[in-house]
Amino acid sequence: MPIENWRKNLYSVWIAQFIAMVGMSMVIPFLPFYIRELGVTNHEELEHWSGIVFAGPFILSFLLTPVWGALGDRFGKKTMVLRAIFGLALSQLLIGFSANVEQLFIFRMVQGAISGFIASALGLVSAGTPKEHSGYAIGILQTSISSGTVIGPFIGGFFSDMTSYRTVFFITSAMCIISGLLVLLIVREPPKSGGKKLFSVAENFRYVLERKGLLTAMVSITFLQISITVAQPVFALFVESITRNIEYISTLTGAIFGTLGIFSVISSPWWGRRNDSKSFKKNVIIAISGAGVSYILHTFIANPYLLFPVRALLGFFIGGIIPVVYAYINKCISDDRKSGVMGFASSFTLLGNMIGPLLCTLLLYAIDLRYIFLIAGIMMFANAAMIFYYVKEPVKSMEQIVDAG
Repeated sequence: MPIENWRKNLYSVWIAQFIAMVGMSMVIPFLPFYIRELGVTNHEELEHWSGIVFAGPFILSFLLTPVWGALGDRFGKKTMVLRAIFGLALSQLLIGFSANVEQLFIFRMVQGAISGFIASALGLVSAGTPKEHSGYAIGILQTSISSGTVIGPFIGGFFSDMTSYRTVFFITSAMCIISGLLVLLIVREPPKSGGKKLFSVAENFRYVLERKGLLTAMVSITFLQISITVAQPVFALFVESITRNIEYISTLTGAIFGTLGIFSVISSPWWGRRNDSKSFKKNVIIAISGAGVSYILHTFIANPYLLFPVRALLGFFIGGIIPVVYAYINKCISDDRKSGVMGFASSFTLLGNMIGPLLCTLLLYAIDLRYIFLIAGIMMFANAAMIFYYVKEPVKSMEQIVDAG
């Protein structure tokens, strides 16, 4: 693809993904409050339903994301992006019309089945970007997610307090439609690799299993996402539990939640420069361990305003984890398998996103919700130990890792 085309695609998808992520992050932090609005008022039931509903989309998306990735290699990556973003718009509309928590859970599962926008966008950009620019492109694309999650909670909190949680889902649906139209009108399909074999889902899975470095990185992503998402379903309830004046609880929760995104965006380029000149393995271990400390600090906070510096610290370290691991994975994949194998990388991510909230639900039967953050921190340290013992430092080039894997 000519250089002007891959850059145009990258920046267009960035804008589209940014709009979509603003919309999605407008609603995610406040799901527990929406569940309560649907009639679940018992505190224990609210905690448990929050975990189940939060996990809803990831149950089917974990299974279907590799399928969508393989279909993207066969039928076109732009087609998969459009399917995903318009599917997301439809699911948010249905969620807004939910009459009870059971319908909310079903519609969240529908979202997971027909969406997968981030994975599809990643596959499109990866396929059309020259290999020497892949790390840059993935890093830039990641900032659209982080930037969207910065702004979304603020906007969502404000609209929730001024109108209703239901209205926010309708706004999100409209934003996803706008995002889809942008992709439809501007983004170009990356050229297919002429004469090269199209690989099945099973073949792509074997490709991952046969490469130790690639498999370890994907397993690490799963555990990272479990650590990150295990406390998300009850974060709003945690903020509420330590807040005296709850008149504008959604606005306060959105501001605290968005602080993580702000510092993730700020720190990502700094971590990127460090990874260009310093030890990849050392940087990732430092970032994961720092995130572990940040999660543990949540456990001891009794004032909601003290969460701001702790979330800032967490965002700083999170900015040095996910983009780096994804760039590592991307450079370990041959060009003709980009979409299919990156689909598996997203699937490992979604597996963590599914297990985390469900684990939260199980843990709440035995411990107070504040100790969920302690569990998240411990899991981060366990992940750092796994990388220390099982991931080898890249010596010369990523191409050699493929051969060695």
